Amino acid sequence: MTTYTICIFTENTIGLLNRITIIFTRRRINIESLTVSETERKGVSRFTIVIKHESREEVEKLVRQIRKIVEVLAVFGYLNEEIVYNEIALFKVSTPLGSKPLDVETINQQYKAWVVYWGLDYVVIEKTGNDTEIFEFFGYIKQYDILEFVRSGRVAVGKTEKGLVEYLPESEWAYYL
Repeated sequence: MTTYTICIFTENTIGLLNRITIIFTRRRINIESLTVSETERKGVSRFTIVIKHESREEVEKLVRQIRKIVEVLAVFGYLNEEIVYNEIALFKVSTPLGSKPLDVETINQQYKAWVVYWGLDYVVIEKTGNDTEIFEFFGYIKQYDILEFVRSGRVAVGKTEKGLVEYLPESEWAYYL
């Protein structure tokens, strides 16, 4: 299966997430990752959706269907090599007195992960990277007692000279300072 990242620019409207995700449900396509945030233009949201599918033609049909939603301003579909992307993961690791001490030097230097919170009996470690890098670190850190693990959705930008918002319809956009 091929991994596709679909970037959707929309007006910031209540209920739009449901109308977008129902298109995936109807086509029986599982969403692997979903991230939504406002862009640098006020009132414009960006959905970054990751799916795995065998058929490029089916993904192209999906993109065309999403474009039909009135509040959708633009939709782009990408393969992994066409974007720069990352995720963030947080690991809550038990560190009670008398337990095996964390090798913070290895965590920092080899895995490029950082302790972001020191509690009395646990630490929280942040790891950014692609899913392969995160699960490679997971393989290392599981030698300790992992209390909690959470991973964000993908954030991505295209490997194009212009920003994707440059492709949005002409309008008087308000920007954040």
